[in-house]
Amino acid sequence: MDHGFAMVDVFHNGPFTGNPLAVVFGGEALDTMAMQAITRWFNLSETAFLLPPTVPGADYRVRIFTLDRELPFAGHPTLGACHAWLAAGGVPAGGDTIVQQCGLGEVPIRRTGELLAFAAPPRLRTGPVAAETRAEVAALLRLDPAAIVDCVWADNGPGWIAVLLDSAEAVLAVDPVRYHAERIEIGLVGPHPQGGAVDWEIRTLFSDAFGGIVEDPITGSFNAAVAQWLFETGRVTHGYVAAQGTAIGRDGRVRVEFEADTGQAWIGGRTLTIAEGSLPALAAGS
Repeated sequence: MDHGFAMVDVFHNGPFTGNPLAVVFGGEALDTMAMQAITRWFNLSETAFLLPPTVPGADYRVRIFTLDRELPFAGHPTLGACHAWLAAGGVPAGGDTIVQQCGLGEVPIRRTGELLAFAAPPRLRTGPVAAETRAEVAALLRLDPAAIVDCVWADNGPGWIAVLLDSAEAVLAVDPVRYHAERIEIGLVGPHPQGGAVDWEIRTLFSDAFGGIVEDPITGSFNAAVAQWLFETGRVTHGYVAAQGTAIGRDGRVRVEFEADTGQAWIGGRTLTIAEGSLPALAAGS
């Protein structure tokens, strides 16, 4: 069986400016070990595998892998997998609302023109981090602890710690260490001056399987968790646009909207198929 795949640019602001994602079709014919091996071969931050849904009401199912593990949820794979499913002829039962099944449950996705947006899922862990962890974060970021405005858990699958700085300029100036022995996932956020095209600057840093510190181009899961936190703390009261990837030569854009009656955050962006192909070697069982 040949497995088609698509390379999708997610949260882009023009081709090759967002976060690339490999989406592999026919995931029901692959076991976990094969999915992990394919993910390592693509060598992207995540690879998504499309499967038929197993729960009523879902349009499709997705399994999401990093280079060393499976995630219950991630943001740019959610929008990228939805884009690939729609581009391959998928027809959602709910019209312009698509329902994705993943390890975290069912995630609604809205389609509005060229934008896709997912409903930010509930966080698994919130609240301030312990003093010891805050000190660890400051050391990893090579920051004076006094420069950190706030530091909380923002865990919605990946175990993000959200770090608020006083400006976008301060976020972009962070020069983290290159190695951290323990697994850690940190998201930085700082405001841009009012009145500009972009409201917030985001960066996300995480340790890989070997302890190296990696910066992700654009991270939907962290943007979802931080949007919920900013709204709950009154730091935002309406939708906004966040930039991410600036520090590593990308130009990502994340568009956040809130429902007026519930405060539900929707995390949106543009998606684009960059390339398509197949993995014929799998047909030979290799």
